Amino acid sequence: MTRVWQAGGLICLCTVAAWAEKPGSFDWEPQEIRTRGFSPALGMLASEREDFATNLADHAASRVAEAKASPASLMEARHLLGVALHLSPRNKRAVVVNFQLGKGLLPEVSKAAYSAQAFSRLLLTRGQLLAKEGGGENSALARMFIQLAADMDPRNEEAVFASEMQRLDHGRVDWSQVTGGKVRSVEPSGQTP
Repeated sequence: MTRVWQAGGLICLCTVAAWAEKPGSFDWEPQEIRTRGFSPALGMLASEREDFATNLADHAASRVAEAKASPASLMEARHLLGVALHLSPRNKRAVVVNFQLGKGLLPEVSKAAYSAQAFSRLLLTRGQLLAKEGGGENSALARMFIQLAADMDPRNEEAVFASEMQRLDHGRVDWSQVTGGKVRSVEPSGQTP
């Protein structure tokens, strides 16, 4: 009878160990975005917002899948998806990736339109243009784009330098604007996001 209990205990231990190491078992609180976090006055066209949102979501999915949902990849994905969903709350790719992560699934990796290096350069350039336009929303998104560019490709010296200079001048980027729970509505009344 003792051997039966020992065998049963061993089976339970193996089962628990296998469950604990199960790939894809991670915590993700899905981001709920009801309205855009950036008003129509943001210095980006609607089609440009949609394109950036799709590419940000693609890179979030790739990063999480490649890193097997490591804590660092999940934090990076939260930033990428937060920006994507605030640029375009109904972006199909961003909504799907956010949902899949919420279910504890590694997202499907699709072929991104840009490599990480190319998208890093694009984010840096677009962030610098937004910063030149000025204004609260443009400046906030510019800082996020520049930080994402540096994080996405740490070998991009221009992005790293710009990111570090903005950190020294203005402090760290406040990601709670796009990853926080409550989102203020900036849409004019009667207009859908």
